[in-house]
Amino acid sequence: MNAPEAGSTAAQIQARAAAFCRLTVKKSNLPGMGAVFSAAVKREWRLQVRRKGDLINPLVFFALVVVLFPLGISPTAEILAPVAPGVLWVAALLAVLMSLDGLFRPDLQDGSLEQLLVSGYPVAPLVLAKLGVHWLLSSLPLVLLSPFLGVMLYLPWQGHGVLMLSLLLGSLALTLVGSIGAALTTGVGKSGVLITLLVLPFYMPVLIFGTGAMQAAIGGHPAGAHLALLAALTLLALALAPWAIAAALRIAVSGE
Repeated sequence: MNAPEAGSTAAQIQARAAAFCRLTVKKSNLPGMGAVFSAAVKREWRLQVRRKGDLINPLVFFALVVVLFPLGISPTAEILAPVAPGVLWVAALLAVLMSLDGLFRPDLQDGSLEQLLVSGYPVAPLVLAKLGVHWLLSSLPLVLLSPFLGVMLYLPWQGHGVLMLSLLLGSLALTLVGSIGAALTTGVGKSGVLITLLVLPFYMPVLIFGTGAMQAAIGGHPAGAHLALLAALTLLALALAPWAIAAALRIAVSGE
């Protein structure tokens, strides 16, 4: 190899090394995943607090269903007490499902969803941040309201603690599973009915174990087995749903 060729090769190697160093420095200057997750939580909190109607409507729906139910059949304790667990759980399930319509649509419309997908960070943890804020602001008030509505349905006192605990676990599972349907239908206008058709079959185990725990507590039997199965379903949804939602969002965005 002559001297000019050797000099050219050395210059190319130096240029590649400099480019690699610039890329390494650029990546090292990116914020860590913890900082990005914290920023995503703060952003979602601010955005969802501004949309007060989206937070209040499911809560009002839950209360109205329970309040109107005694007017439709009978206000007597003999009729309401046996069906109280089913009424409360079905009303809560529908309220959670109602809150998920359009969960990701504002992000798609303002372009932040595309930025999230191309940011270079794992999408699943950032989706989990969004769902955590959504659950805290929409489902947790529903759990806190449920004992007062249980009194209206003559729910026995020994069932109130299990009601709150089962709804606490179940509402999280319902939110995670329902968000998969919400992600798949992000690009579809009003998709409430479509989400219902997609996720309602997967809601059945949560509904069965939730009402079963309450029936066991009311009957004086241990409710631990039902609550353990409900917690297992919630943990399974917590482990798998964020990744399924991330994949569904990529499909929805690529279809736009």
